[in-house]
Amino acid sequence: MPNGTDQTAPLAIVATTAEVLGHPDASRQLLNPIERERADRFRKESTRRDFIAAHILVRLCAARQLGVKPAELAFEQHCPGCGLIGHGRPRLADRPDLWLSLSHTAGVVAAAAGPVPVGIDVEVLDRPAPDSSLLARVLTGAEQAQVAGHPDPGHAFLRQWVRKEALVKIGRADLDSLAGIDLSALPPGLPDGPATTVHAYQDLYVLDRADLLRGALAAVVSPVPAVIGTA
Repeated sequence: MPNGTDQTAPLAIVATTAEVLGHPDASRQLLNPIERERADRFRKESTRRDFIAAHILVRLCAARQLGVKPAELAFEQHCPGCGLIGHGRPRLADRPDLWLSLSHTAGVVAAAAGPVPVGIDVEVLDRPAPDSSLLARVLTGAEQAQVAGHPDPGHAFLRQWVRKEALVKIGRADLDSLAGIDLSALPPGLPDGPATTVHAYQDLYVLDRADLLRGALAAVVSPVPAVIGTA
C-alpha cells in the first residue's frame, strides 16, 4: 500500500454547475481574462456555465486549503507541452506547492486541491454506451472482459474511464497510452454500492465517488487518499 500517513490529504468536491454558481463566493469575475475569453468562445450556454463553474470550484477548493478568499488566488494554466500560459495544467502562480485539478461535464463539475499531486475526473452516468472501437482504444483486454461481464457495462466502463482520466490529470498517463494501463484489479463497483471507496494502485490511491444525487461518477488519484467535501 502507498505510504502517505504523514501528509495532508487533498480536498475534492463534486457538485452540480448550479450549486457552484449559486455559492456565495461564486462570481464570473473570479476568472482571469484568459479564462473569461475561453468561456466566451463556447457556443452552448450550458457548456459555458460548466466551464465557469469548474474554474470557480477549483478556486473554492484551493481557498479552503490555504485559508484565504478565492479572490486572492492568482490562478493560471500552464501547458507542459508547448510551455504557454492559458491552457493545460491548472496551478497558482504564487503557490506552486499547491496542486490543482478540475473537470467538467454536462451539468456536473469536480475539482481538487492539495499539497500533493492530485488528479480528478467526473462524468455523468447517462452517457451513451461506448462502442467496441472506443473500448479497444482506452481499455486493456482484461478491462474489456470485465466491462462485458458486468451487470451494468456502462457503469463499469465509466469507472475505468474516470480513473484513467484522473491518471492523465496527475501526469501518470496520456490519452494515447490509456489502453496500456491495466486497472482491472480495481473493482468496477455497482450503481447501488458504497458512495465512496478507496483502492491502492502502485504508489497512489484511487478514490472512487458515486454521486447518484448528481448522477455522476468521479475518481480522484493522489499519493494520499483525498477527502470529499461539499461546495
